[in-house]
Amino acid sequence: MQAIKEKLHDLGEMRKAKAEAKAEEKAQKDMAKARVDIAHEVRMAREAEAEMDMHVSKAKELADKYGSEQSPQHHSPNATNSPPTF
Repeated sequence: MQAIKEKLHDLGEMRKAKAEAKAEEKAQKDMAKARVDIAHEVRMAREAEAEMDMHVSKAKELADKYGSEQSPQHHSPNATNSPPTF
């Protein structure tokens, strides 16, 4: 009778140990998944930042190109080529 009680107790301890190991493994998997998700988001942010930098430099080039091609003179019917007087 004592052997049976001991065997049942050992089986219960074994189930408890397995459940704890399984819970720990799940926690580790969740942590690893979170790290992967974070790494993915960081990569996406870096790519977006690089793309934004490219667009900013392209916009600056276009502004420089069109700014140098056009003179800032405004044409009006009363305009003269003389400098303004104050």
